Amino acid sequence: MTEATQEIGHSRPLRSVLYMPSSNTRALEKAKTITADALILDLEDAVSPDAKPEARENAAAAVTSGEYGNKYLTIRINGADTQWHADDLAAAAKAGPDAIVVPKVNSAQQVHDLVAAFEKAGVPEQTKLWAMIESPYAILHAEEIASASERLTVLVMGTNDLVKELYVDHVPGRANLVASLQLAVLAARASGKIILDGVYNNVKDGEGYAAEVEQGRIFGFDGKTLIHPAQVDGANAGFAPSEQAVADAKGLIETWEASDGGVVTYNGKMVENLHVESARRTLSIAEAIAAL
Repeated sequence: MTEATQEIGHSRPLRSVLYMPSSNTRALEKAKTITADALILDLEDAVSPDAKPEARENAAAAVTSGEYGNKYLTIRINGADTQWHADDLAAAAKAGPDAIVVPKVNSAQQVHDLVAAFEKAGVPEQTKLWAMIESPYAILHAEEIASASERLTVLVMGTNDLVKELYVDHVPGRANLVASLQLAVLAARASGKIILDGVYNNVKDGEGYAAEVEQGRIFGFDGKTLIHPAQVDGANAGFAPSEQAVADAKGLIETWEASDGGVVTYNGKMVENLHVESARRTLSIAEAIAAL
């Protein structure tokens, strides 16, 4: 894991990442009190063409306000092939969010071009690039995309667009997306990047949402992108180590450290160094969450 991703993955958890339409000032005001780990201030799909200028101003004002506590603030700009991209990037560069989210990133060359555009536009060095993976081509080239630049720190799954391009439907359990999701997670882990699961569209289906959060955690995602504040608590709980997991991690480490070099067991299971590393990662995440 790179230094940058280690910083945002552990010291700043990304369990819950909430899209907010930047054209909606009431929503932006409410977002100050929402307990999401991060916000994506959207200039793309959630904003109509005639509202984009105002949305740029609102997003920039939110980033520079200092009124969102320790939330990780990002701005999603329109894609490089759109008429709004240049103006979006200029506004984001001036505001200097924690990251700029770019939709429909399909190749390593596109990452190189975006990083060059960031530098040309004067985007502050501390502002990272988050790339949305939302096409079959991007899935098949996810490792190349993820490893194209140190400035790219997070992959964001765009599962709605992926479903559209695969000509499939949203189904419980996402059996038709499993291969794509796991390829993306493999790419993120191989390149040391953070990866966020896609959104769950039915905000009234709490049971289905909880099942998808659990599936994302099992698959290895670091957190989930969200479309409604009501989904925040579920993601925060689902992507945090449980009390039992933290207790087991502490017990395993204590047992390991107290050993005399012989065979070590904890709760009847053999302990090796790799188990200790996993336990320390669990404690690191728990401590980062507790520090929020």
